[in-house]
Amino acid sequence: MPDTTTDTAPTAAPAPQGRRERKKAATRRAIADAALHLFLQRGYDDVGIREIADAADVSTTTLFKHFPVKEALVFDEEDDVEAALLAAVRERPEGQSVPAALREHALRSRLLTADGDPRFAAFLRLVNDTPALRDYHQNMWLRHTAALAHVIAVEGGLPADDPACTALAHFALVAPRAAQGHDDPRQAVTRAFELLESGWSTLAPTRRQPS
Repeated sequence: MPDTTTDTAPTAAPAPQGRRERKKAATRRAIADAALHLFLQRGYDDVGIREIADAADVSTTTLFKHFPVKEALVFDEEDDVEAALLAAVRERPEGQSVPAALREHALRSRLLTADGDPRFAAFLRLVNDTPALRDYHQNMWLRHTAALAHVIAVEGGLPADDPACTALAHFALVAPRAAQGHDDPRQAVTRAFELLESGWSTLAPTRRQPS
């Protein structure tokens, strides 16, 4: 899928990948690119797995090693998406609340800033117009809830199983998507996070406690 991660502060460069890891990453990228090209060209339901494998010059066995189900071919960067989401909370400026950090992350989301990107707009149409992809995307996105709730609990000094942290994580993930159909999506996101900020302020301080 087109890059959907948001802009984040510079971080330390990752450790160099070995030759095997680079080859695996390149194969995965080639498969995902071939799949998206075919899906955009002909529609998700009219493209078969064998066609995608042939276009990427791999076997179907190799394809399924990287993508266990057809829907996953469209969402190949979810690990990066989750990492950026968690980093927005962990690496927020001193004094910034968790909801405020998540709001700023949401406002940088490609879901709200893709107007000038025809490729990403086409990707969104593909997902929104294909029930299987739309349902898979929603369920997959909400899988980030547990990881985000854990980070929120740690940063807020709250118990790991605090239901308020799970609720905040869930609503923070839903807000950008709920705002997509609004006349002013950015304002809709801001309004949603004002409500979350109000509730969070009764549970945890805005500044992180010394470790």
